[in-house]
Amino acid sequence: MVDLTRRKLISSSVAAALGASVVGTASGEEVPESDTPGAPSVKGSLKRFSTTAFGAEVTGPFVFEDGSLLYSLQHPSAENGEPFNRAAVGYFSGFQFEFDGSNDDFDEVAFPETRAEQGDVRSDSGDYEILFYGREPIGDGSSLLGVTQTPDGRNIVQQGSLPESERGERPYFAGSQYGLSGSNPDCNQFVPTNDEGTEGYLFTNWENSPGCISRVPLNQDDDGEWSADLSEAMNVTNTEAFRDIGGTRINCYGDLSPWETMISAEENYAHTRVNLTNTVSDIVEADSGAGLVGGCQFWNRPNPSEIADAIGTYAENGDLESSFSPQGFWALTGVEFLAYHLGAETRDQNEDNTENVTQPICDTYPNPYRYGYFVDVREPAAETPEPIKYWVMGRAAWEAPNIQKDQRTVYGCSDGDSKGIYKFVADRAIPSYDDTDDIAGTLYAPKITNDAANAEEAGTRNSPADTPLDVEWIELGHATNGEVESWVAEYDDVTQTDYLETHADTDWSEDLDAAVREADLEVIENGNQNYISNEEIVDWAEQYEQNGPDGVDEDLRKVPFLETRAAAKEIGASIEFNKAEGVDSADDAGPGDFVYFGISEFNDDLANATGDIQMDRVDGGVVYRAELEPDYNVSTLEPVITGPDFTDSPEDANDALRNIDNVYAMRDGRVLCCEDGFGGPARSYPNDCLYVYEPDYLDERPGNSGDNPGNSGDSPGNSGDNPGRGPQCQTEDDENDNDSDE
Repeated sequence: MVDLTRRKLISSSVAAALGASVVGTASGEEVPESDTPGAPSVKGSLKRFSTTAFGAEVTGPFVFEDGSLLYSLQHPSAENGEPFNRAAVGYFSGFQFEFDGSNDDFDEVAFPETRAEQGDVRSDSGDYEILFYGREPIGDGSSLLGVTQTPDGRNIVQQGSLPESERGERPYFAGSQYGLSGSNPDCNQFVPTNDEGTEGYLFTNWENSPGCISRVPLNQDDDGEWSADLSEAMNVTNTEAFRDIGGTRINCYGDLSPWETMISAEENYAHTRVNLTNTVSDIVEADSGAGLVGGCQFWNRPNPSEIADAIGTYAENGDLESSFSPQGFWALTGVEFLAYHLGAETRDQNEDNTENVTQPICDTYPNPYRYGYFVDVREPAAETPEPIKYWVMGRAAWEAPNIQKDQRTVYGCSDGDSKGIYKFVADRAIPSYDDTDDIAGTLYAPKITNDAANAEEAGTRNSPADTPLDVEWIELGHATNGEVESWVAEYDDVTQTDYLETHADTDWSEDLDAAVREADLEVIENGNQNYISNEEIVDWAEQYEQNGPDGVDEDLRKVPFLETRAAAKEIGASIEFNKAEGVDSADDAGPGDFVYFGISEFNDDLANATGDIQMDRVDGGVVYRAELEPDYNVSTLEPVITGPDFTDSPEDANDALRNIDNVYAMRDGRVLCCEDGFGGPARSYPNDCLYVYEPDYLDERPGNSGDNPGNSGDSPGNSGDNPGRGPQCQTEDDENDNDSDE
């Protein structure tokens, strides 16, 4: 994505009330690549369990009750040898974690040195066995695993995008596509159906648009081997129950709820209203969104993902002063496919795939405010599971949720550049509500409040490896799930026709190109009037600052729930995190235990001269841990794993965690760390890896001498002799480690 002019985040009375100040120094632009102190490093030790196949990310780890390990093989290279040339989900045969807090229960795999090794899923502690592939026939053979359908049963996939061996006579769809259908398996959550945990359903997210969640029966035999039954598998999103809530899109990671249901996170990158750290008030003050407006404003434009090219043409023709790319515009791909999934007519499809759809969709079109939520798949073993969207938890590009043991507190990470981590607290335990519409709670955004004393000597910046982040939580609003859904429903009937008829004087039926041009320029200038307006967001923020979150007009209460990122930025929240991609705690974690947050890259708006966080850059990312307080709040993010800064030599970076994606906290206190950094610099090999993090605190196992404090922090390697600690044992040193360096 192109760099855009960044403007200083407007301070608010909320920030002043918190006494917030910056971390690091406030001079210079984004910190250039340099030798960042402590990058890479680990507080504890890392051990590489697996390297995945060339081209693939490590996604969707799940550890069964007996310690068996499973993960997804997401979009591997088709040039790999079989069986690792297709998207799949598999497990490691012959291996189980021992849950004793020590990484001694597996052998570390060496990094791949040859192209043949790079093409394999490798481990020295078990063989990766495929359970199923994407796009395999399931049920009676009329459906393909991970592929959504139209209401009349046509598979929504572009024929030209399929491998030749799979093309056949499949129905054809034109329009932009978000990833090849059935190629992006991500989150996996297993719901057992017997007491032994040897039978049940595996729910898998497929990260496409339209989104898909599959349910596959799994069985473990007496030898500990797992198998899948595709004849009884289904794509649960191809049911009317899911269409009734608008379907899903870009289902990424998720969580297994305390009530044992799959929570699927919608990673709706196209929710971005303004670019990077700009605010809606910046647009209002400039009297134009040129260079500032985000991708969501073009949601119902015909061919929405073509907006960046159109803006380039308008700039060339003098209609705009300069070209720019609206943040998140590329994730508008697949929105028209989503319309077909919901039942839109497809009569305007061309036959040779030489161009995209040229006629607006006038009958059925997705409501943008129905995407970007946590989806709870209730009644998981029923013939037709029941989906619940948690509208009240806010709208974002959710990578992952983490529901705490109190069944009230939820932390969420929003993926992408200049995004947030958020908190939701229900009034009472979520499953205690008989009607999910009645679920009530408060949505919060973060404010980083470190004192300026954290800055080092003039002209330098603090290293993320050495600087904890202190967090205050700003209340955005309180509502019920039913209230928020009713606000969402106000926009259900908006189509692509409305984009043209609201924003252009030209009759689109007579001159479509002219009408699209007029509408685009009007939306850039004054915003998309089919949805929440710029003025409504600014009015909400002004009333919020004057009267607090409970003192806004009734018709503005919807703003922080439907436009969460824009609202949070407008009142000074720290929406600066770059690719917040993981959050998890152990299933039984309580006060005194830890929740882990993975930030895939620590650069861009985390390492420039504006905002609340101004530190040195670490392109390889940072993993933080935060201690759960008695009320399940967290107030300090302590860095425990720091990746390479991408100027490191392979000798330093080969064994370091690069671009953290999913984090998975096991019950013995160890954490699985998945990578999403394929093809990046700083390594001698391109493959992503699965690491196991053994924390630096000590356990209480008999025989532990207690005199080995773990990795000193200046080497990412595994010392091999630090056994870790059970999740509820904390020492005085641990408490000191959680303090900031004030």
